[in-house]
Amino acid sequence: MAGYTAAQVKELRERSGAGMLDTKNALVDSDGDMDKAMELLRQKGLANAAKKSGRAAADGQVNAATSDDGQMGVMLELNCETDFVAKGDAFKELITILTEQALTEKAADLATFLAQPAMAMPSQSVRDFITEKIGTIKENITLRRFQLYNLDTDGLIQTYVHTGGKIGVITEFTCSDKAMASKPEMAAFGKDICMQIASFGADFVSMDDIPQTVIDEETRIEMGKEDLQNKPENIRENIVKGRVQKQLGAKVLLQQPYVKDSSLSVDEYVKQTGEQLGGTITVSRFTRFVLGEGVEKEEANFADEVMAQLK
Repeated sequence: MAGYTAAQVKELRERSGAGMLDTKNALVDSDGDMDKAMELLRQKGLANAAKKSGRAAADGQVNAATSDDGQMGVMLELNCETDFVAKGDAFKELITILTEQALTEKAADLATFLAQPAMAMPSQSVRDFITEKIGTIKENITLRRFQLYNLDTDGLIQTYVHTGGKIGVITEFTCSDKAMASKPEMAAFGKDICMQIASFGADFVSMDDIPQTVIDEETRIEMGKEDLQNKPENIRENIVKGRVQKQLGAKVLLQQPYVKDSSLSVDEYVKQTGEQLGGTITVSRFTRFVLGEGVEKEEANFADEVMAQLK
């Protein structure tokens, strides 16, 4: 096969979601350059730009917790092989123990956390503690990632986990004073914003957070799309600018319509709530975990899962 290999076709199909023939043609036209082939598919509207490499197929749960004073929060994703195990009491107990430790011990990163003595079994590291649970639960278990937020100014950390642990969000807010941050209304507001992020997804807090390289890349992709090639350059540039603004705006939290009142943008809702509470609120940062995002697993039916557990 000139210009590409079978492995490249498979990888590009998984990355783009495009059909076999379109994938092959893109690889031929790009002389086997994967990134260029992906770009060609996007220009022809044959690939979803937001599609992650690999499939969101791993089982397990996302869990999150905050400290009593709202100054610290943690979120983690614990993966297992089957939904059958993920819904079991032993797995739920394990993720609760790990979440409590992550919140208490304040590890800076995942590697540090895994190397810590396990609070539930101090003679073992967290990594060894999980390994021991694999023997009990009888499935491979992986602590894939975790995120710790620790405020050093007036504000609040809030979390939200969607039912069943499929999606989790942790968000950091700063406030104009400490009293404002401790109000119940502030906690309710924080939960609303986390639910917004869980529902709509976002890559950036504001338009100012978007790197110029991202804007340039999206502009280049749009400029190469077939439906614009016969238009005058000045008109094409204006159309592309509008398209890029719209596309990137959908990825910006503050630009999105507020999920509970679409007549407001999230930015307007943030400002409105700040005024009602007698100060100002800033959304500083957020992290969103989608269970199994980018992880591929073998398909198995429920009967097979049950038999595996019985064995």
